[in-house]
Amino acid sequence: MFKALRIIVLLLILATVAQQAWVARARATSWDNTLYVGLYPIAADSAEATRRYVAALPPDSFAAIGAYFEAEAKRHGLQLWQPVSIRVAPPLAELPPPVPRNANAFEAVLWSLQMRWWAARHDRIDGPKPAVRLFVLFHDPERNPRLAHSTGLERGMIGMIHAFASQGMAGSNQMIVAHELLHTLGATDKYDPATNLPRFPEGYAEPERDPRHPQEFAEIMGGRIPLAPTQAEIPRTLMDTLVGPETAREIGWLRR
Repeated sequence: MFKALRIIVLLLILATVAQQAWVARARATSWDNTLYVGLYPIAADSAEATRRYVAALPPDSFAAIGAYFEAEAKRHGLQLWQPVSIRVAPPLAELPPPVPRNANAFEAVLWSLQMRWWAARHDRIDGPKPAVRLFVLFHDPERNPRLAHSTGLERGMIGMIHAFASQGMAGSNQMIVAHELLHTLGATDKYDPATNLPRFPEGYAEPERDPRHPQEFAEIMGGRIPLAPTQAEIPRTLMDTLVGPETAREIGWLRR
């Protein structure tokens, strides 16, 4: 009896949260106004270099992403000045709840609710209330040469992102943040997880290009620049990527 009651209560909570999330995302992707994004830096390890890097992040350290989205939105016909505004909050001292490994459906839903509750208690930031909250966990590349998988939740419009605490990796960090930000707006991955190769045509920045290969840019949700049918390279900066037509449709820049 208690178990059934717990499930009913959880389902009611999920229904309420889902409705609120749908309304929030619909408002955000109408693109009638600027989408405000809060970025919350966190030192994810005990390295002094990481803590110094996080403490020294300037407020405009991710402004290039806003400029990128403005240019890409205009390329797709959306004439909105500053469609995305990213503000950097003061560093947080507490880590978010970790993503469970090999989680079943119930555990994944439970983590999603825990993450939203945690985010609601750690979203202090100056200025307009952000519609999207991105919690960026910075790691010392000397200790962690490979990053854990980042997550962008469409329901709740929250991202938990792993990045390098290195100015030399700023371009890579910007690409990860932009990619996960698009996930929160409904964009899907457009690469084959088995090979990491972009899927044609949706994973190509310029699917109509003739000849098809090599491509000049990576589609931001495809992740890599296709050089040949079975060869692709990671772009060095955000400027080496484009928002492809399918991604533009998913986030409301283009109508189907």
